[in-house]
Amino acid sequence: MTAATKHPLRRILGLGFGLALVFGTTVGVGILRLPSTVAAALGDPTLIMSAWVIGGIFSLMGAVAMAELAAMIPESGGFRVYARRAFGEGVGFVVGWLDWLGYVATLAYSSVTAVVFLGVLWPPALAYPRAMAIFILAAFTGIHWMGLRLGSSITTVVSAAIGVLLLVLVAGCFLTTPAAGSMPPPLTAMSLSTPLMSGATLFVLVTALRAILTAYDGWYAPIYMAEENTNAVSTLPRAIIGGTLLVVALYLVINLAFLRVLPMSVLAGSALPAADAARLVLPQGGAAFVTVLSLFTVLSLVNNCMLAGPRILFAIGRDGFLSDKTATVSAGGTPRIALAATTVTSLVVILTGTFEQIIALFSVLFLLYYVSAFLAVFVLRRREPGLPRPYKAFGYPFSTAVVLLGAVALLVAAISEDPRSGAIAAMFLACCAPAYLWLARGRLIRTARASSKLASGP
Repeated sequence: MTAATKHPLRRILGLGFGLALVFGTTVGVGILRLPSTVAAALGDPTLIMSAWVIGGIFSLMGAVAMAELAAMIPESGGFRVYARRAFGEGVGFVVGWLDWLGYVATLAYSSVTAVVFLGVLWPPALAYPRAMAIFILAAFTGIHWMGLRLGSSITTVVSAAIGVLLLVLVAGCFLTTPAAGSMPPPLTAMSLSTPLMSGATLFVLVTALRAILTAYDGWYAPIYMAEENTNAVSTLPRAIIGGTLLVVALYLVINLAFLRVLPMSVLAGSALPAADAARLVLPQGGAAFVTVLSLFTVLSLVNNCMLAGPRILFAIGRDGFLSDKTATVSAGGTPRIALAATTVTSLVVILTGTFEQIIALFSVLFLLYYVSAFLAVFVLRRREPGLPRPYKAFGYPFSTAVVLLGAVALLVAAISEDPRSGAIAAMFLACCAPAYLWLARGRLIRTARASSKLASGP
């Protein structure tokens, strides 16, 4: 037994970290860009705000369903934990494997994107972009190699910094005199001019909602580190639901701020509405302000992916599907082999330049995580009614049914919009079956050998 295997995951995380993790994982460059996408699709302040509210309610209903699972089965590893309990080892393995690969691709993409923003502030960074992206990846790996306390502290500090910068921008928008034509027309005029319930309106609203839900994605982040909470049963539901409420409130305020200072035509046509708003609020430094804010959000995502991704691989290894070394934990609470494997795989993705194709693939596959989790709530309620549930999903079964059907509908819409990615995803899933059977066979052989050695004695 190595020294690392003597140490369990460290229970040092609390509610503050959970809230910071949800905030730092969810709030990214998307909220700085997507308001223009939604405005271009809907073109009406009432519809725009309604779409963000609907997206927020959907995310909250998903959060309360996930909170039940997290408090009921407080194990590290993410969505695979619930899929395995509800549907068996095979489904749990596939969900975990896909989830881990999604984090690998996100790490690669975020590292490369960070170089782009860094290059605006420091042009020499763009001379060797891939080398700089690998340096960022290596730097964060070194930080997390040292232990959980340092990595979790960075999550808290960077999330707080992002929150402060966003509040400065929002406050500036509300204190700045609105641009001509930026104020929304009276509600009665909008209601008369816009057929809110027309078929065309519903179509563009669904399209806008798909974009909005990507901005809200990340509210479930604490489930990956459940075993490292000092009181997971109590903390996880509060972190997931409280963090989601915090993000929803922030997103609504940001959109109101942009609608106040930017004319609809400018907002709808903007490539980065946060930058346009910042130029009005800070004429001398608006562009640099948004660049720093964007860099912070991307680096926050890199840091949080370094926390979540290795925990998935650690959990798969602990279940015996990978080498036992994958489940080793250092004295500082880091699953170092899982961390190294995650980093090296992300490095390969950066060098091959395939992260964009993988991200496109996982823009379809990530909805399967939602479907598996929401369906698991129903399955476990029926099959294991006596299982202790410290927190029960508010509004069950209605709220859980809504998010389950919504996730299925979004999955169908994503495949319809991008059939090629849907076909590749189907082939990818088909390849997971023989991989699982091969690894499961290896696990049986290792278990049999271990039992034989135990029976034979020293």
